[in-house]
Amino acid sequence: MTATPRFEPRKPGLLVPLAIRIGAVFWMPRLLPQIVRTDKLLQRVSRGRLTVLDIAGLPNLMLTTTGRKSGLPRSNPLLCVPDGDRILVAGSYFGGPVEPLWVKNLEAHPEVVVRFRGRTTELVARRVTSAQRADAWRTMVGVWPNFLRYEQRTDREIKVFELVPRVDGIAAPLPRPAA
Repeated sequence: MTATPRFEPRKPGLLVPLAIRIGAVFWMPRLLPQIVRTDKLLQRVSRGRLTVLDIAGLPNLMLTTTGRKSGLPRSNPLLCVPDGDRILVAGSYFGGPVEPLWVKNLEAHPEVVVRFRGRTTELVARRVTSAQRADAWRTMVGVWPNFLRYEQRTDREIKVFELVPRVDGIAAPLPRPAA
């Protein structure tokens, strides 16, 4: 039996305060496609060892989903929040009006491959709703305060997902600590 992976938070990097200021700029959603392209290029050139978010000192992962229409693998670099037995991600798109495409892929095919801190793991995505979402959101805001700005910028509810270990192809039930 393999051990359940742990996704422990680390001390924030030195550039996180600067990254938070840049991420709060209201026109940032317009630059996201260019940022993502640059990040993917940086990762390809560094063979996955370096990302824009690494440079900023922020926790991140490469999320590979299955395209809901094409069935092809689709990879996206994302800010993430490691939280013990799970990793939290939000479909924020800097608070833009449109939900990121990876969210629809994740909802259609919740089985994902994640590269996190140099390790590749198969996980399953579960959308976090109601009171659990509020708790997860607080955890996420603690790492990236701009999630609050993104929430203010958009009329849509920003979807939050937890990525958890797979057990026989389904999400393992994970007990959450009492608040």
